[in-house]
Amino acid sequence: MKVSMKSRYALRLMLALALHEGENLSVKTVAAMQGISEKYLEQVIPLLVRHGYVKSVRGAKGGYHLTKSPDDYTIGMILRAVEGSIAPVSCLDDAVNQCERCKECVTLELWEQVDRAIANVVDHVTLADLVDKQ
Repeated sequence: MKVSMKSRYALRLMLALALHEGENLSVKTVAAMQGISEKYLEQVIPLLVRHGYVKSVRGAKGGYHLTKSPDDYTIGMILRAVEGSIAPVSCLDDAVNQCERCKECVTLELWEQVDRAIANVVDHVTLADLVDKQ
């Protein structure tokens, strides 16, 4: 799995919001702090808002903030909000493998192991863990 730029920026946005928990940060502020294009952030934020991870506040002291504690967000949650599936191969995207070759596929077990390994890492690291390392 190669993590897309969109996912990397979403994670950096969420980390910035976690580092400033309790504050509202504007897109401009996050972009400056993280060295990210404002236009790119404006594409990422709606995905996180749609999943209920980020909330916007209008007005002079407005901006974006996390809806929950940084402990409540795993890196896997954030990646899936942006990417959908993070499986290494498309045949593992669905709960039931839809591939017509899955019964005789000699590489399926390998891809399942890779998928479990990725999930084991991203689903056990939280934003709070990254804040602690910052």
